[in-house]
Amino acid sequence: MVKKTAEKKVKSEKTGRPVNKAVLYQVVKMYQANLRQGNSSTKTRAAVSGGGRKPWKQKGTGRARAGSIRSPLWKGGGTIFGPHPRDYSYTVPQKMRTEALRSSLNSKYNTDAVTVVESLVVEKPKTKEFIKLLLGLKIDSEKKTLFVVDKIDENLRRASRNIKQAGLRRAADLNALDVLNFEKLVVTKPALAVLNEKLAGVKK
Repeated sequence: MVKKTAEKKVKSEKTGRPVNKAVLYQVVKMYQANLRQGNSSTKTRAAVSGGGRKPWKQKGTGRARAGSIRSPLWKGGGTIFGPHPRDYSYTVPQKMRTEALRSSLNSKYNTDAVTVVESLVVEKPKTKEFIKLLLGLKIDSEKKTLFVVDKIDENLRRASRNIKQAGLRRAADLNALDVLNFEKLVVTKPALAVLNEKLAGVKK
């Protein structure tokens, strides 16, 4: 069941400002860095097994001096300056994250990619029920669409999870990267109220 409303603007005093691309770039870069696992790893010559003895004597063979078959110069040897597990995450100020969210939403409003509805309800946790909801909203199932709600309904979550192009987020958890990763946004009125408070800097 979907009820549409004509309200399509976030009621924030700063809504309508141009998109702040500089802040948006910095914040999105932070979110992407925080998603990195940072678990790539290589072995140095100390970690590679074998090579405990000198392969040949130091002098008299006519060959180059060698102390271990696990030298980085040898096949099967250690890796010089290879990657090791690390934490890529960092933070930016809350005001920047809020401004980035506002800018990302403004970019969607500017392209008329936001639809505000009264509510999003499915009777059963079935994929076909969610497809009916998409048809009711006249949304192309091939377009990446993010549905923003005030709280996650279990039926809605289970009905939408098999739709590859659909995403479901709580308004309280929404960030700029979420908004930019989808072509269209469908926001419920209660979720819109949460976003208004969030953009105004009101903590719940």
